[in-house]
Amino acid sequence: MSDVSAIEQDYLTRIGDLIHEARQHRGLTQAELAAELSSSQSAVNRIEKGQQNLTLEMLARIGNVLNSELVSVGNSTGPSHLRVKGGTQLSGSIDVKSSKNAGVALLCACLLNAGTTVLRKVARIEEVNRLLEVLESIGVRATWLNDENDLELVVPAKLDLASMDADAARRTRSIIMFLGPLMHRYDDFELPYAGGCDLGTRTVEPHMTALRPFGLKVVATEGSYHATAAEDVQIERPIVLTERGDTVTENALLAAARHNGVTVIRNASPNYMVQDLCFFLLELGVGIEGIGTTTLRVTGCQEINRDVEYAPSEDPIEAMSLIAAAIVTQSSITVRRVPIEFMEIELALLEEMGFTYDRSEEYPAENGRTRLVDITTYASELHAPIDKIHPMPFPGLNIDNLPFFAVIAATATGQTMLHDWVYENRAIYLTELNKLGAQVKLLDPHRVLIEGPTRWSGTEIVCPPALRPAVVILLAMLAAKGTSVLRSVYVINRGYEDLAERLNALGAQIETFRDI
Repeated sequence: MSDVSAIEQDYLTRIGDLIHEARQHRGLTQAELAAELSSSQSAVNRIEKGQQNLTLEMLARIGNVLNSELVSVGNSTGPSHLRVKGGTQLSGSIDVKSSKNAGVALLCACLLNAGTTVLRKVARIEEVNRLLEVLESIGVRATWLNDENDLELVVPAKLDLASMDADAARRTRSIIMFLGPLMHRYDDFELPYAGGCDLGTRTVEPHMTALRPFGLKVVATEGSYHATAAEDVQIERPIVLTERGDTVTENALLAAARHNGVTVIRNASPNYMVQDLCFFLLELGVGIEGIGTTTLRVTGCQEINRDVEYAPSEDPIEAMSLIAAAIVTQSSITVRRVPIEFMEIELALLEEMGFTYDRSEEYPAENGRTRLVDITTYASELHAPIDKIHPMPFPGLNIDNLPFFAVIAATATGQTMLHDWVYENRAIYLTELNKLGAQVKLLDPHRVLIEGPTRWSGTEIVCPPALRPAVVILLAMLAAKGTSVLRSVYVINRGYEDLAERLNALGAQIETFRDI
């Protein structure tokens, strides 16, 4: 085989692997992908094995069907990858950025306000970008004001829902939170199906249960939700959420904010992004009692027209990411502006495992309400916890922080069980750590058993389609000897702003690159 043909075969094999991964992430069989392409299953099988020459047209069709950054052509800003030179310690200080989940909730909440909304230090991440594309497509004027990422939003009197950017909407699950605000503006409207991370079947039925008492009915049609809203609905008894979910609670709050009367919401999530939304709604003139508890009493305003400024608080999940980076690299760093109220269980568990750190006195976030501290980490010899690690609704261990304990447990001595009971397949992605030398055994779709300590070694991995497991793999690569490559990191960019560059400022060696 000539050098040219060997190179071509290598590219075909790599392209085939990427298509295979993208198809699996979309939950399609080879036969289903073939049907979408008007091709045969055998042809798809040959493509994935690197045994089929591909035209640019066919690659474009595959990329369109899979809606994936893994396969793109004719796009100079196509999939980006990270090359990580691991095995080095980190040092220095880093500030935690504002909360991604609070930011997207506040973007949806701006639809309630006829005045001008200014949000301070908004995370410029892909999830925010997708929501802004949707908002701008329906007529909202969004203006970045400065280098501090302050964002001004002006909502027109009449939205152009017919022009909604459906592609952007399908790439974010947060679009479901348009239901609460829009039901006060329109009695009949449609929203594209919600997308986001591939974390299994996350039903929207809890949202429907929460919004039904307000007179909203939603019917699933081909590719969209068709919503109809009744007028002058009286809520006669408390709304009991069947799931103490963050976005479900936020949707109920957004609906209650402009409901004429008092709404009591029971089994509400008191998590960080819900509290930020409550604090913002207070600025809009909405009355809310019980913030931080599971029962919220909301006194709505039929009309909201206020010029407001609000600074969402810092992100506890990013704080956990940075602390985990320090732990797995045996580094001493200072993580500043940690929202301690939402990190206390995680830190207590880490202390039980042998983690040593200092924390500063508490001080207020820019919203004047959230309590912050600075955490200084120290290189620590960790051991497995006595009991399994599992998430719980706030004030328990945060569901999004659980995956970071996989890479932490892999550095600890002994066996650790992680029980991710919320998502039916997120735990599966944690087994990708095995490619870097970890011993992660999948017990069932919800539980993994991790044996440590690990002698990490570099390798190449395609980024899993779930945000937190993807970052966990990146952190393991920081600890791994040699050079690793993490491919197609769009999912990380959905939830983190300039993560690689910020880790580099602490001494990491991460290079962003694209395929030619």
